[in-house]
Amino acid sequence: MTPSNTPAAAPTEAGLSLRVDTLVKEYPGVRALDGVSLDLRPGEVHAIIGENGAGKSTLIKTLSGAIQPTSGTITVDGRSFDRLTPQLARELGIAVIYQEFTLFPNLSASENVFLGEFIRKGPVLDRKTMAAESEALFRRLGVRIPPNALVETLTTGYQQIVEIAKALSKDARLLIMDEPSAPLTASEVDAMFAIVDTLKREGMTIVYISHRMDEIFRLSDRVSVLRDGAYVATRDTAGTTKNELISLMVGRELSEGYPQRDHETGEVSLSVRGLTGNGVQNISFEARAGEILGFAGLIGAGRTELMELVFGAKKPDSGSVDLHGNSVLSVNPIQAIRNGIALVPEDRKRHGLVLEFSIARNITLPSLRRLSRGSVLSPSREAELADRYMKELRIKAPSSQEIVGNLSGGNQQKVVLAKWLATSPEVLIFDEPTRGIDIGARHEIYAIMNRLAEEGKTILMISSDMEELIGMADRVVVLQEGIQRGTLDKEDITQEAILTLASEGELV
Repeated sequence: MTPSNTPAAAPTEAGLSLRVDTLVKEYPGVRALDGVSLDLRPGEVHAIIGENGAGKSTLIKTLSGAIQPTSGTITVDGRSFDRLTPQLARELGIAVIYQEFTLFPNLSASENVFLGEFIRKGPVLDRKTMAAESEALFRRLGVRIPPNALVETLTTGYQQIVEIAKALSKDARLLIMDEPSAPLTASEVDAMFAIVDTLKREGMTIVYISHRMDEIFRLSDRVSVLRDGAYVATRDTAGTTKNELISLMVGRELSEGYPQRDHETGEVSLSVRGLTGNGVQNISFEARAGEILGFAGLIGAGRTELMELVFGAKKPDSGSVDLHGNSVLSVNPIQAIRNGIALVPEDRKRHGLVLEFSIARNITLPSLRRLSRGSVLSPSREAELADRYMKELRIKAPSSQEIVGNLSGGNQQKVVLAKWLATSPEVLIFDEPTRGIDIGARHEIYAIMNRLAEEGKTILMISSDMEELIGMADRVVVLQEGIQRGTLDKEDITQEAILTLASEGELV
């Protein structure tokens, strides 16, 4: 994002005050909101946090009018309502920026800004006026976006700004931002922070929902905690700590640090030599049994592309992959699985799961041949395997027949992991293992990874989270634009060392 030098325009209205009192939302057998009460003040950034399933999404949809509460009241600037509709919420000045944008890629930025409320000159769209007013909104947000550019040509960061400008064009006074940094690069996150600061200075009320504690402490004035659909507490951000908030979220003391491993690593198990192709060049590394080998790099470094070669999802131009001295250079993922290699992908919903299938069917998909008699799948053996891993990984669901799309992000990640553990792999590749996962589930994933390492598994972990790399990896391989820049031993892994190699390091 390129900042504009033009001063931000003054807002037309200040933020609003909002209070919810004993808000309840019931579904058959589930109370998604359980008497939630909290207040939002004009001109504040109010963070709302909680584990997946805590009720954050239900609360957002209730405030935006997308769902109707079972009981309770919502009071906006002194006016009380037992429910809101989407139109009423817009009229009151409430807008939501969801993780998945509601933009039309084949329309221009300005057309998206005024979507649903186009400016017209008679029967014809007044594109000139819409472009001018969109440009003014972009200047207000401190960026320059060509108003006539098609949205599909814009970066994710700019698309997010178009969403924010759309809300401002409709005179939004309360902006709810749901995991706004999740799809953004590091530089785009910084630009988004600047926009939040700008809107706060203008007096807008902002609800900020994020799993990332550093963002909560960087941006918010107050933070409210939900757990299991119920309100737990509100704290002044400056007067609380990360540990206190985590404890409030999970209902128990949970160390901020990373679980320690006491075991020694074993002999070299995986050896990669001169792997080239799919955007990477001449990559070589060794990984030991019981080791977590991290892979770091900036956007476009080639980490995922490298693992696609190791897993057989892409064919290399040259190089070798050996496991215990035997070649396991695979031509496709099926062969890689048979060679003892598994991949937990970054995008679990698109590449790791069939969301319409049950937990049991997702877990057993790679193992169907083993669970079948001839060409007939044994339901009892399938259920037995699924139940085993549900218990072992503590997957929270009524039964193994629950549809995976209904699970929280952390539980979905456990299902992906269970699917691969059922194949008895020796090498597990984790690509961004905790992205989009709440604090409690994240620590469970870390504990599972540590246990697998203690069992002698070899783990390759891609992560863009510096703290995660420092806390979990035994060594870190650093890539830059498809080239290997260096390998850091445990005692040398620091954020500065990783960034130095990732941006300007010496060739290995």
